[in-house]
Amino acid sequence: MEMERHEPRRRVLEHHRSGSGIRRIGYPIGIRTARLLRREQLTKNMLRLTVGGPELADFHSYQADDHVKIVFPDADGTRRLPVPTPDLSLDWPQPTPANRTYSIRRFDAETCEIDMDFVLHDGGLAAGWAVGARPGEEVAIAGPPGAKAFPHNYDHYVFAVDATALPAAARWLEESPPDVSVQLVIETADAADHAYPLADRDGAAVTWLVRDGGRSPLADVVRALDPPAERTFLFAAGETGAIKPLRAWARDFEGADGTKGMDALFTGYWKRGVAGLAD
Repeated sequence: MEMERHEPRRRVLEHHRSGSGIRRIGYPIGIRTARLLRREQLTKNMLRLTVGGPELADFHSYQADDHVKIVFPDADGTRRLPVPTPDLSLDWPQPTPANRTYSIRRFDAETCEIDMDFVLHDGGLAAGWAVGARPGEEVAIAGPPGAKAFPHNYDHYVFAVDATALPAAARWLEESPPDVSVQLVIETADAADHAYPLADRDGAAVTWLVRDGGRSPLADVVRALDPPAERTFLFAAGETGAIKPLRAWARDFEGADGTKGMDALFTGYWKRGVAGLAD
């Protein structure tokens, strides 16, 4: 199911090899107005906001890449929200109110709380809002729409992500079976953000990178990895140009056992020079 009838932009989701087991899992889409409960500065440039309240009693989230849209009021303070439809999607008012997409870092069904982690940067609509937001404020949330789920039964995983996809990778690391191995290659714009908290578990190797201006080292470092011969899955998410070179690598990858190709899911969270793809 698509997230909305009138969605200005959506993340680009693609997968390789029809036998990969990746499936589109659709959820009934809701619109809820919750309250900002807490703020936590995770690193120099990453801020966690926790929203919650009884309005989230029927919320649901099952996948590490699940995401919602924060719907912002108009400049005059008017809050125009989408309306649920009989087919369990949303009908958005026109012109579409400003909104940005964020991963669900944590959802606690018992306390009705959602954590969302923001990468702070100059000029971003959501980042600017997050800096000034204070507990007690209303937060309008649309979604989640569901996402492309991939199985947890691969022998090995490679995560190639930047800071925008770090919350999804961190959630997966916490929720995945403890007996699978994973290599995480994480790129940030500032080494100070390497303090982002990750679960400490056996079988997980983490490589932190710093983006040098406009040049991303992410693809080069990932292509230099030597994944084990067992069945490997690649999750690549972040800036579209930075992860693009990994498509050919996954397609042409040959394991030590002679297996050709690597199952993969690519998600473009944002694109350099394009405002609004993500924030």
